[in-house]
Amino acid sequence: MRISQRAERIEPFYVMEVAKAASQKAREVAHTDRPVVFLNIGEPDFTAPPLVQQAAQAAIDAGQTQYTPALGLEPLRQAISDWYGTRFGVQVPASRIVITAGASAALQLACLALIDRGDEILMPDPSYPCNRHFVSAAEGSAQLIPTTAAERFQLSADKVAAAWGPHTRGVLLASPSNPTGTSIDPAELRRIHEVVRARGGITLIDEIYLGLSHDEQFGHSALALGEDIISINSFSKYFNMTGWRLGWLVVPEALVPVLERLAQNLFICASTVAQQAALACFEPESLVEYERRRAEFKARRDYFIPALNELGLTVPVAPDGAFYAWADCTAACQKLGLKDSWDFAFAALEHAHVAITPGRDFGTDQTARFVRFSTANSMAELQTAIARLKAWLHP
Repeated sequence: MRISQRAERIEPFYVMEVAKAASQKAREVAHTDRPVVFLNIGEPDFTAPPLVQQAAQAAIDAGQTQYTPALGLEPLRQAISDWYGTRFGVQVPASRIVITAGASAALQLACLALIDRGDEILMPDPSYPCNRHFVSAAEGSAQLIPTTAAERFQLSADKVAAAWGPHTRGVLLASPSNPTGTSIDPAELRRIHEVVRARGGITLIDEIYLGLSHDEQFGHSALALGEDIISINSFSKYFNMTGWRLGWLVVPEALVPVLERLAQNLFICASTVAQQAALACFEPESLVEYERRRAEFKARRDYFIPALNELGLTVPVAPDGAFYAWADCTAACQKLGLKDSWDFAFAALEHAHVAITPGRDFGTDQTARFVRFSTANSMAELQTAIARLKAWLHP
């Protein structure tokens, strides 16, 4: 069977190889006193709070399961609009909000609407691998630009200007970022957008972890910079609804009918039950619970990052959001005689029964030096992981 060139351009998702090995190891040691601790998946251990679950069941019981408009339920679009005002102090009309089947569908729709064959999109290295594949699926080309710890592993305006070429269409950023958990400095983000705007380009920004910001300096939406910003968001991370597959886009008014036409043909609509349930996310009781959980994620970060540093797994930039640690394992690899972070991840699984993610998926520049830890797990599990890593690395 002939496979399309489009499909062949999509690189393997290497983290899944680690996940398969972790699952196999978990089965082998399930009945021992050292079960696998999974710090490799970026999924909150919290699930949807009670009001959200109850709203889903109520929608099913009431028969509210038929198609919604392609742009999403009007009350949900308005609830998101109101949340931007109360949480981030930015006014976003509900008419600019497009409900999608997760942030993945949001990125796909945005790329299909804005990228033509041969267009280049500038992205930081490291960055979430699927983002560049959405660009590739739209027949564009993701141009990864190496970043440094001094730049918080984010693009700078100077680097964007220097990399801009005749085929550049715009930038795709993420703040906070996966895998680093670091955000773009607001002043630098403004300068980046000015560079892009001056060249007639597009600024797309993945803000799915914005609700999980832990530092007031960075917890601001890029939407405050102007109505030409295109923001991707999701109910998965802050709202703990990963498997419900619900997200949204905020776009310029002129782009809404274009996305509506694409969504009608490609998706029809996002899950009706998930949309009905998501309305309960914005109830005061739910928001109190989400803020309690955000504080728990911060507490985990505050424990885990110093503990990694003490083990010699240095985190060069403390994450200000999300639930990740981007740690340099170079010294540990040298001590253990390992080649790179790929080998280190498998060795950690074998010897410490701790599953982590090697840097290979996230770029090519320095990713062989880094591993990503997810702190989206209980404090007890994080403490167990640190104890095991210490026993392995410093016997």
